[in-house]
Amino acid sequence: MAGATLEITFQPGRTLTAVAALLASSRNPEPLLRAIGTGLLRNTQDRFEAETAPDGTAWAPLNAWYLGFKRGPGILRGAGMRGGLQGSLVMDTEAGAVRIGSNKIYAAVHQFGATITPKNPRGVLAIRDYKGRQQGAARSVTIPARPYLGLSRRDEDTILDVTEDHLDRILRRA
Repeated sequence: MAGATLEITFQPGRTLTAVAALLASSRNPEPLLRAIGTGLLRNTQDRFEAETAPDGTAWAPLNAWYLGFKRGPGILRGAGMRGGLQGSLVMDTEAGAVRIGSNKIYAAVHQFGATITPKNPRGVLAIRDYKGRQQGAARSVTIPARPYLGLSRRDEDTILDVTEDHLDRILRRA
């Protein structure tokens, strides 16, 4: 045969080994889910730094009055044992799923927004600074939603990239 030639030889043993490796991986998705979860957790942390929602919109700014006495990172970004929401974010895998979340009591308030009122209808809320000194009082406080959980375009890309890398490693070993 003159010119250039491409010859492809089918090797059923190698193909079956690769298929068996992929099937074994599907029976234990934990390594893949952990890798995906790690990437999604990093992306969620990055959204805190950028102060953006998963859809890319900017978070509502903090109230100017509150900014007058606020010190440090505050309830959203504080670190340590008494840290903020960002520091409490964790990733978990269970039953074929990945979860990103927080056990902080105020996590949902910041994700969805809320209006906080005192239990006593005639009472007021004491607003305190970072040292516990009262800075004011109000009959209610409205905290706008500052969504941090959700699936962004970057999250979708992370899932696809991690899955592709995972499958590629399996096929290379087979």
